[in-house]
Amino acid sequence: MEHDLLGDMEIPADAWYGIQTQRALDNFSITGVPISHFPQLVNALAMVKAAAARANTELGLLRAAKADAIVAACEQICAGHLHDQFVVDLIQGGAGTSTNMNANEVIANLALEKLGHRKGEYAYLHPNDDVNRSQSTNDAYPTAASLAIIMAADPLIDTIFSLTQAFAAKGTEFADVVKMGRTQLQDAVPMTLGQEFEAFAVTLNEDVDRLREACTLLSEVNLGGTAIGTGINTHPHYSALAIGHLSKISGKPLTPASNLVEATSDMGAFVLFSGILRRFAIKLGKIANDLRLLSSGPRTGFGEIRLPPMQPGSSIMPGKVNPVIPEAVNQSAYQVIANDLAVTLAAEAGQLQLNAMEPLIIYNLLNSMKMLGAACTMLEHRCIRGIEADVERCAQHLNNSIGCITALVPHIGYANSSRIAAQALHTGATVRELVLAEGLLDEAKLELLLSPQSMLAPQPQHSPIGLA
Repeated sequence: MEHDLLGDMEIPADAWYGIQTQRALDNFSITGVPISHFPQLVNALAMVKAAAARANTELGLLRAAKADAIVAACEQICAGHLHDQFVVDLIQGGAGTSTNMNANEVIANLALEKLGHRKGEYAYLHPNDDVNRSQSTNDAYPTAASLAIIMAADPLIDTIFSLTQAFAAKGTEFADVVKMGRTQLQDAVPMTLGQEFEAFAVTLNEDVDRLREACTLLSEVNLGGTAIGTGINTHPHYSALAIGHLSKISGKPLTPASNLVEATSDMGAFVLFSGILRRFAIKLGKIANDLRLLSSGPRTGFGEIRLPPMQPGSSIMPGKVNPVIPEAVNQSAYQVIANDLAVTLAAEAGQLQLNAMEPLIIYNLLNSMKMLGAACTMLEHRCIRGIEADVERCAQHLNNSIGCITALVPHIGYANSSRIAAQALHTGATVRELVLAEGLLDEAKLELLLSPQSMLAPQPQHSPIGLA
């Protein structure tokens, strides 16, 4: 039996949490996703509590025996112990109070055991008075959330970088495969398949740096601000000490926010981070679209690349194989984009000195990171690495296209080029045949201008047509 301001309640004997966690379990059944779904958040909460205990001990606010038990409990949690006891739904009322109390209660009961007491004997070590000393949910929770995102960013960045390397490797492999580039789904000018894949690598790799920059902004935390940023119920030196310990424990260079009142209500760093995830998701989704187009057919579409077959594609059409991996990536991207909208709305909904919608922000950020990491890994290992080029199909499209006429504009003029292009479309003759037939260029010059080496990169230019 445990007691709080609302009365008494029975707690399961095998539970390590307490009455406030139990009330949250009864109240919030929204997503079915508990705190334990994101190990970084559980570990970050434990790190915050350990840092607070060390700072409080140094300031003479917490007996060393209690602090040692709390720190030992937190270290055990960071090692993976009792994660299944972090049971509160990520979406909750109370601006994260239920999450904070879930951590306080589990840590308190684990620490009590280390001191030789039974779970729930809070007279010896209390979830609020000891584990939560010098803290409020309003500084402990966002600090833990920021730290969790920073820690989750490390494997995501590694995953993104690995994917970009896979694209770059295909860029090298396909460096000599000449094909038609396209704009607005129409023939444009020649390029190589290698250039196309290298561009995929570059655009995704840009966001690695953006994520690192956003983590720097998240590293400014409001620990020590307590309820609204004024630091009520803390020692003047507590904030700096606690954040210093948290930096050592986590291995992340955290710093105190310059204005704790502002930092307690502002969600700007989370919004920025979410925006970068959205930007990456948009790029990733666009690439998935391109892969589906380039592999379409295989006989009646573009068919310029072959994706590795993953599973039969139809319950009725024999032999059909669908681009299921890019399709799953597309859907992941859509969800991340939707998550960003939820983050935006929740951040705007803050009122006065606190944002009560912060749990939704944290849930969506961690969920987006998890989805993007999984999508990138899937795309790399089950698609990109196994892509093959259909060299003959690429050459066929190139030879049948009139896009190469663009290379002749500086030499025969735009008007002649337009006329030749229209004639080629109407008659089915090639640009090469028509230019030679009209004697606009000799064969040697035409061969040089229409060679891949001339069309795939900038070339020295002569005076425009009609000018001396």
